[in-house]
Amino acid sequence: MGRGKIEIKRIENTNNRHVTYSKRKNGIIKKAKEITVLCDAKVSLIIFGNSGKMQEYISPSTNWSEILDTYHRSTGKKLWDAKHENLNNEIDRIQRENDHMQTELRHLKGEDITSLNHKELKVLEEALEKGVSTIRDRQSEVMKIKRKHGQMLEEEHTQLEYLCHQQEMENMKSFVDQNDEDLYRQRMREYNSHMPFAFRVQPMQPNLHQRM
Repeated sequence: MGRGKIEIKRIENTNNRHVTYSKRKNGIIKKAKEITVLCDAKVSLIIFGNSGKMQEYISPSTNWSEILDTYHRSTGKKLWDAKHENLNNEIDRIQRENDHMQTELRHLKGEDITSLNHKELKVLEEALEKGVSTIRDRQSEVMKIKRKHGQMLEEEHTQLEYLCHQQEMENMKSFVDQNDEDLYRQRMREYNSHMPFAFRVQPMQPNLHQRM
């Protein structure tokens, strides 16, 4: 005795509905795979359960974009809503702006200007002159900053040289025999001969005449 015909209507029992969905979903996917192999068909299948979980199948060596394009050509139906249509328009607008900017950049480089008329060439010339003037002003400003920075470094270097000079004098004073004034003065003359004129100060006189 065969199984009776099942009435096609919503299954009220939640557990039975979930079990039936799982079995029939697997059966549909199995059939899609079989027809793909047996008939060399291109198949795409998307299933959404009432929980929102998605199951999909697409035949090998096929992609969704190809399937959607084929569907669009065959049915003439638009698959994109107004939002996606506006997005495509925005992409086209940005692409046109990019092409325009690329053309302007080539013109600024002196390329592809044979198609420009006298008025357009005049506008381009004024733009280039303004750009060159701005660049020169900025270059002058950078050079001023560089010179100022160099002067600061020179002043700092001079100050450090002076401090080193003072330290050398103190060290020399410590190591020279305080009872030998001639030797001390000779060392100072030799040292000052290698120093800038601004640093050639009189040596600090030790108490050479004091006798113990």
